[in-house]
Amino acid sequence: MARDIVVEARSLTKQVSSPEGSLTIVREVSLAIGAGESVAILGVSGAGKSTLLALLAGLDVPSAGEVFLTGQSLAALDEDGRARLRAARVGFVFQAFHLIGSLTALENVMLPLELAGRSDARAAASVMLERVGLGARQQHYPRQLSGGEQQRVALARASVGEPAVLFADEPTGNLDSATGERIAELLFELNRGSRTTLVLVTHDGTIARRCERVLWMEAGALSVGDERLVAALDSRAHGRSPLPGPSDRQIEPTHA
Repeated sequence: MARDIVVEARSLTKQVSSPEGSLTIVREVSLAIGAGESVAILGVSGAGKSTLLALLAGLDVPSAGEVFLTGQSLAALDEDGRARLRAARVGFVFQAFHLIGSLTALENVMLPLELAGRSDARAAASVMLERVGLGARQQHYPRQLSGGEQQRVALARASVGEPAVLFADEPTGNLDSATGERIAELLFELNRGSRTTLVLVTHDGTIARRCERVLWMEAGALSVGDERLVAALDSRAHGRSPLPGPSDRQIEPTHA
């Protein structure tokens, strides 16, 4: 059965000005991601992965092309409209947690629900923290939590509103391998259990292999990834070998 498309990009391009002239960060990217699908976007630092994720989530505006999020054209919305759509349909997990230091773990998770006017914000946030294994840490402040615990709070905050799409930008990048594995397991549990579409940027080949689809980004362009690229990225992360050169790849561009 065909899945409903929840994230779609059409000829997406992002350019910025630099002292040397116009710099293209994302180049003519087209893709479609179905409901409940898990997709990993791989590539070396500076390839444009995080910028692409921000464009897909409506956190940034493209120079050309169009993004459709749960069927809604982002180009048809103003900044406030995009913010409302994100609040209702999107969760975002960052590498750097972005918790509010003056709020407890429970209050951080409650925040998006309170902004949405949910009367059950406290109860729903408490249940979500229990789900990520932090039931006993709800009244702790971020400074009192480990890095892994802070990322679990961030994941609970991103997921508590049952978003249609969860975007994750290097969600395990600041964590040790064991803690990263636990965070990854929570991401995929939410993907499976809630049918939340998962789109993640990662340098971790182990996480990428768990996704239904792997895409490769290089110099702003997106291609279909393969196991050789995943393995090469793993090796490069551990200082063992370079990435394959363009002549080694045989990868076709990915389109909607």
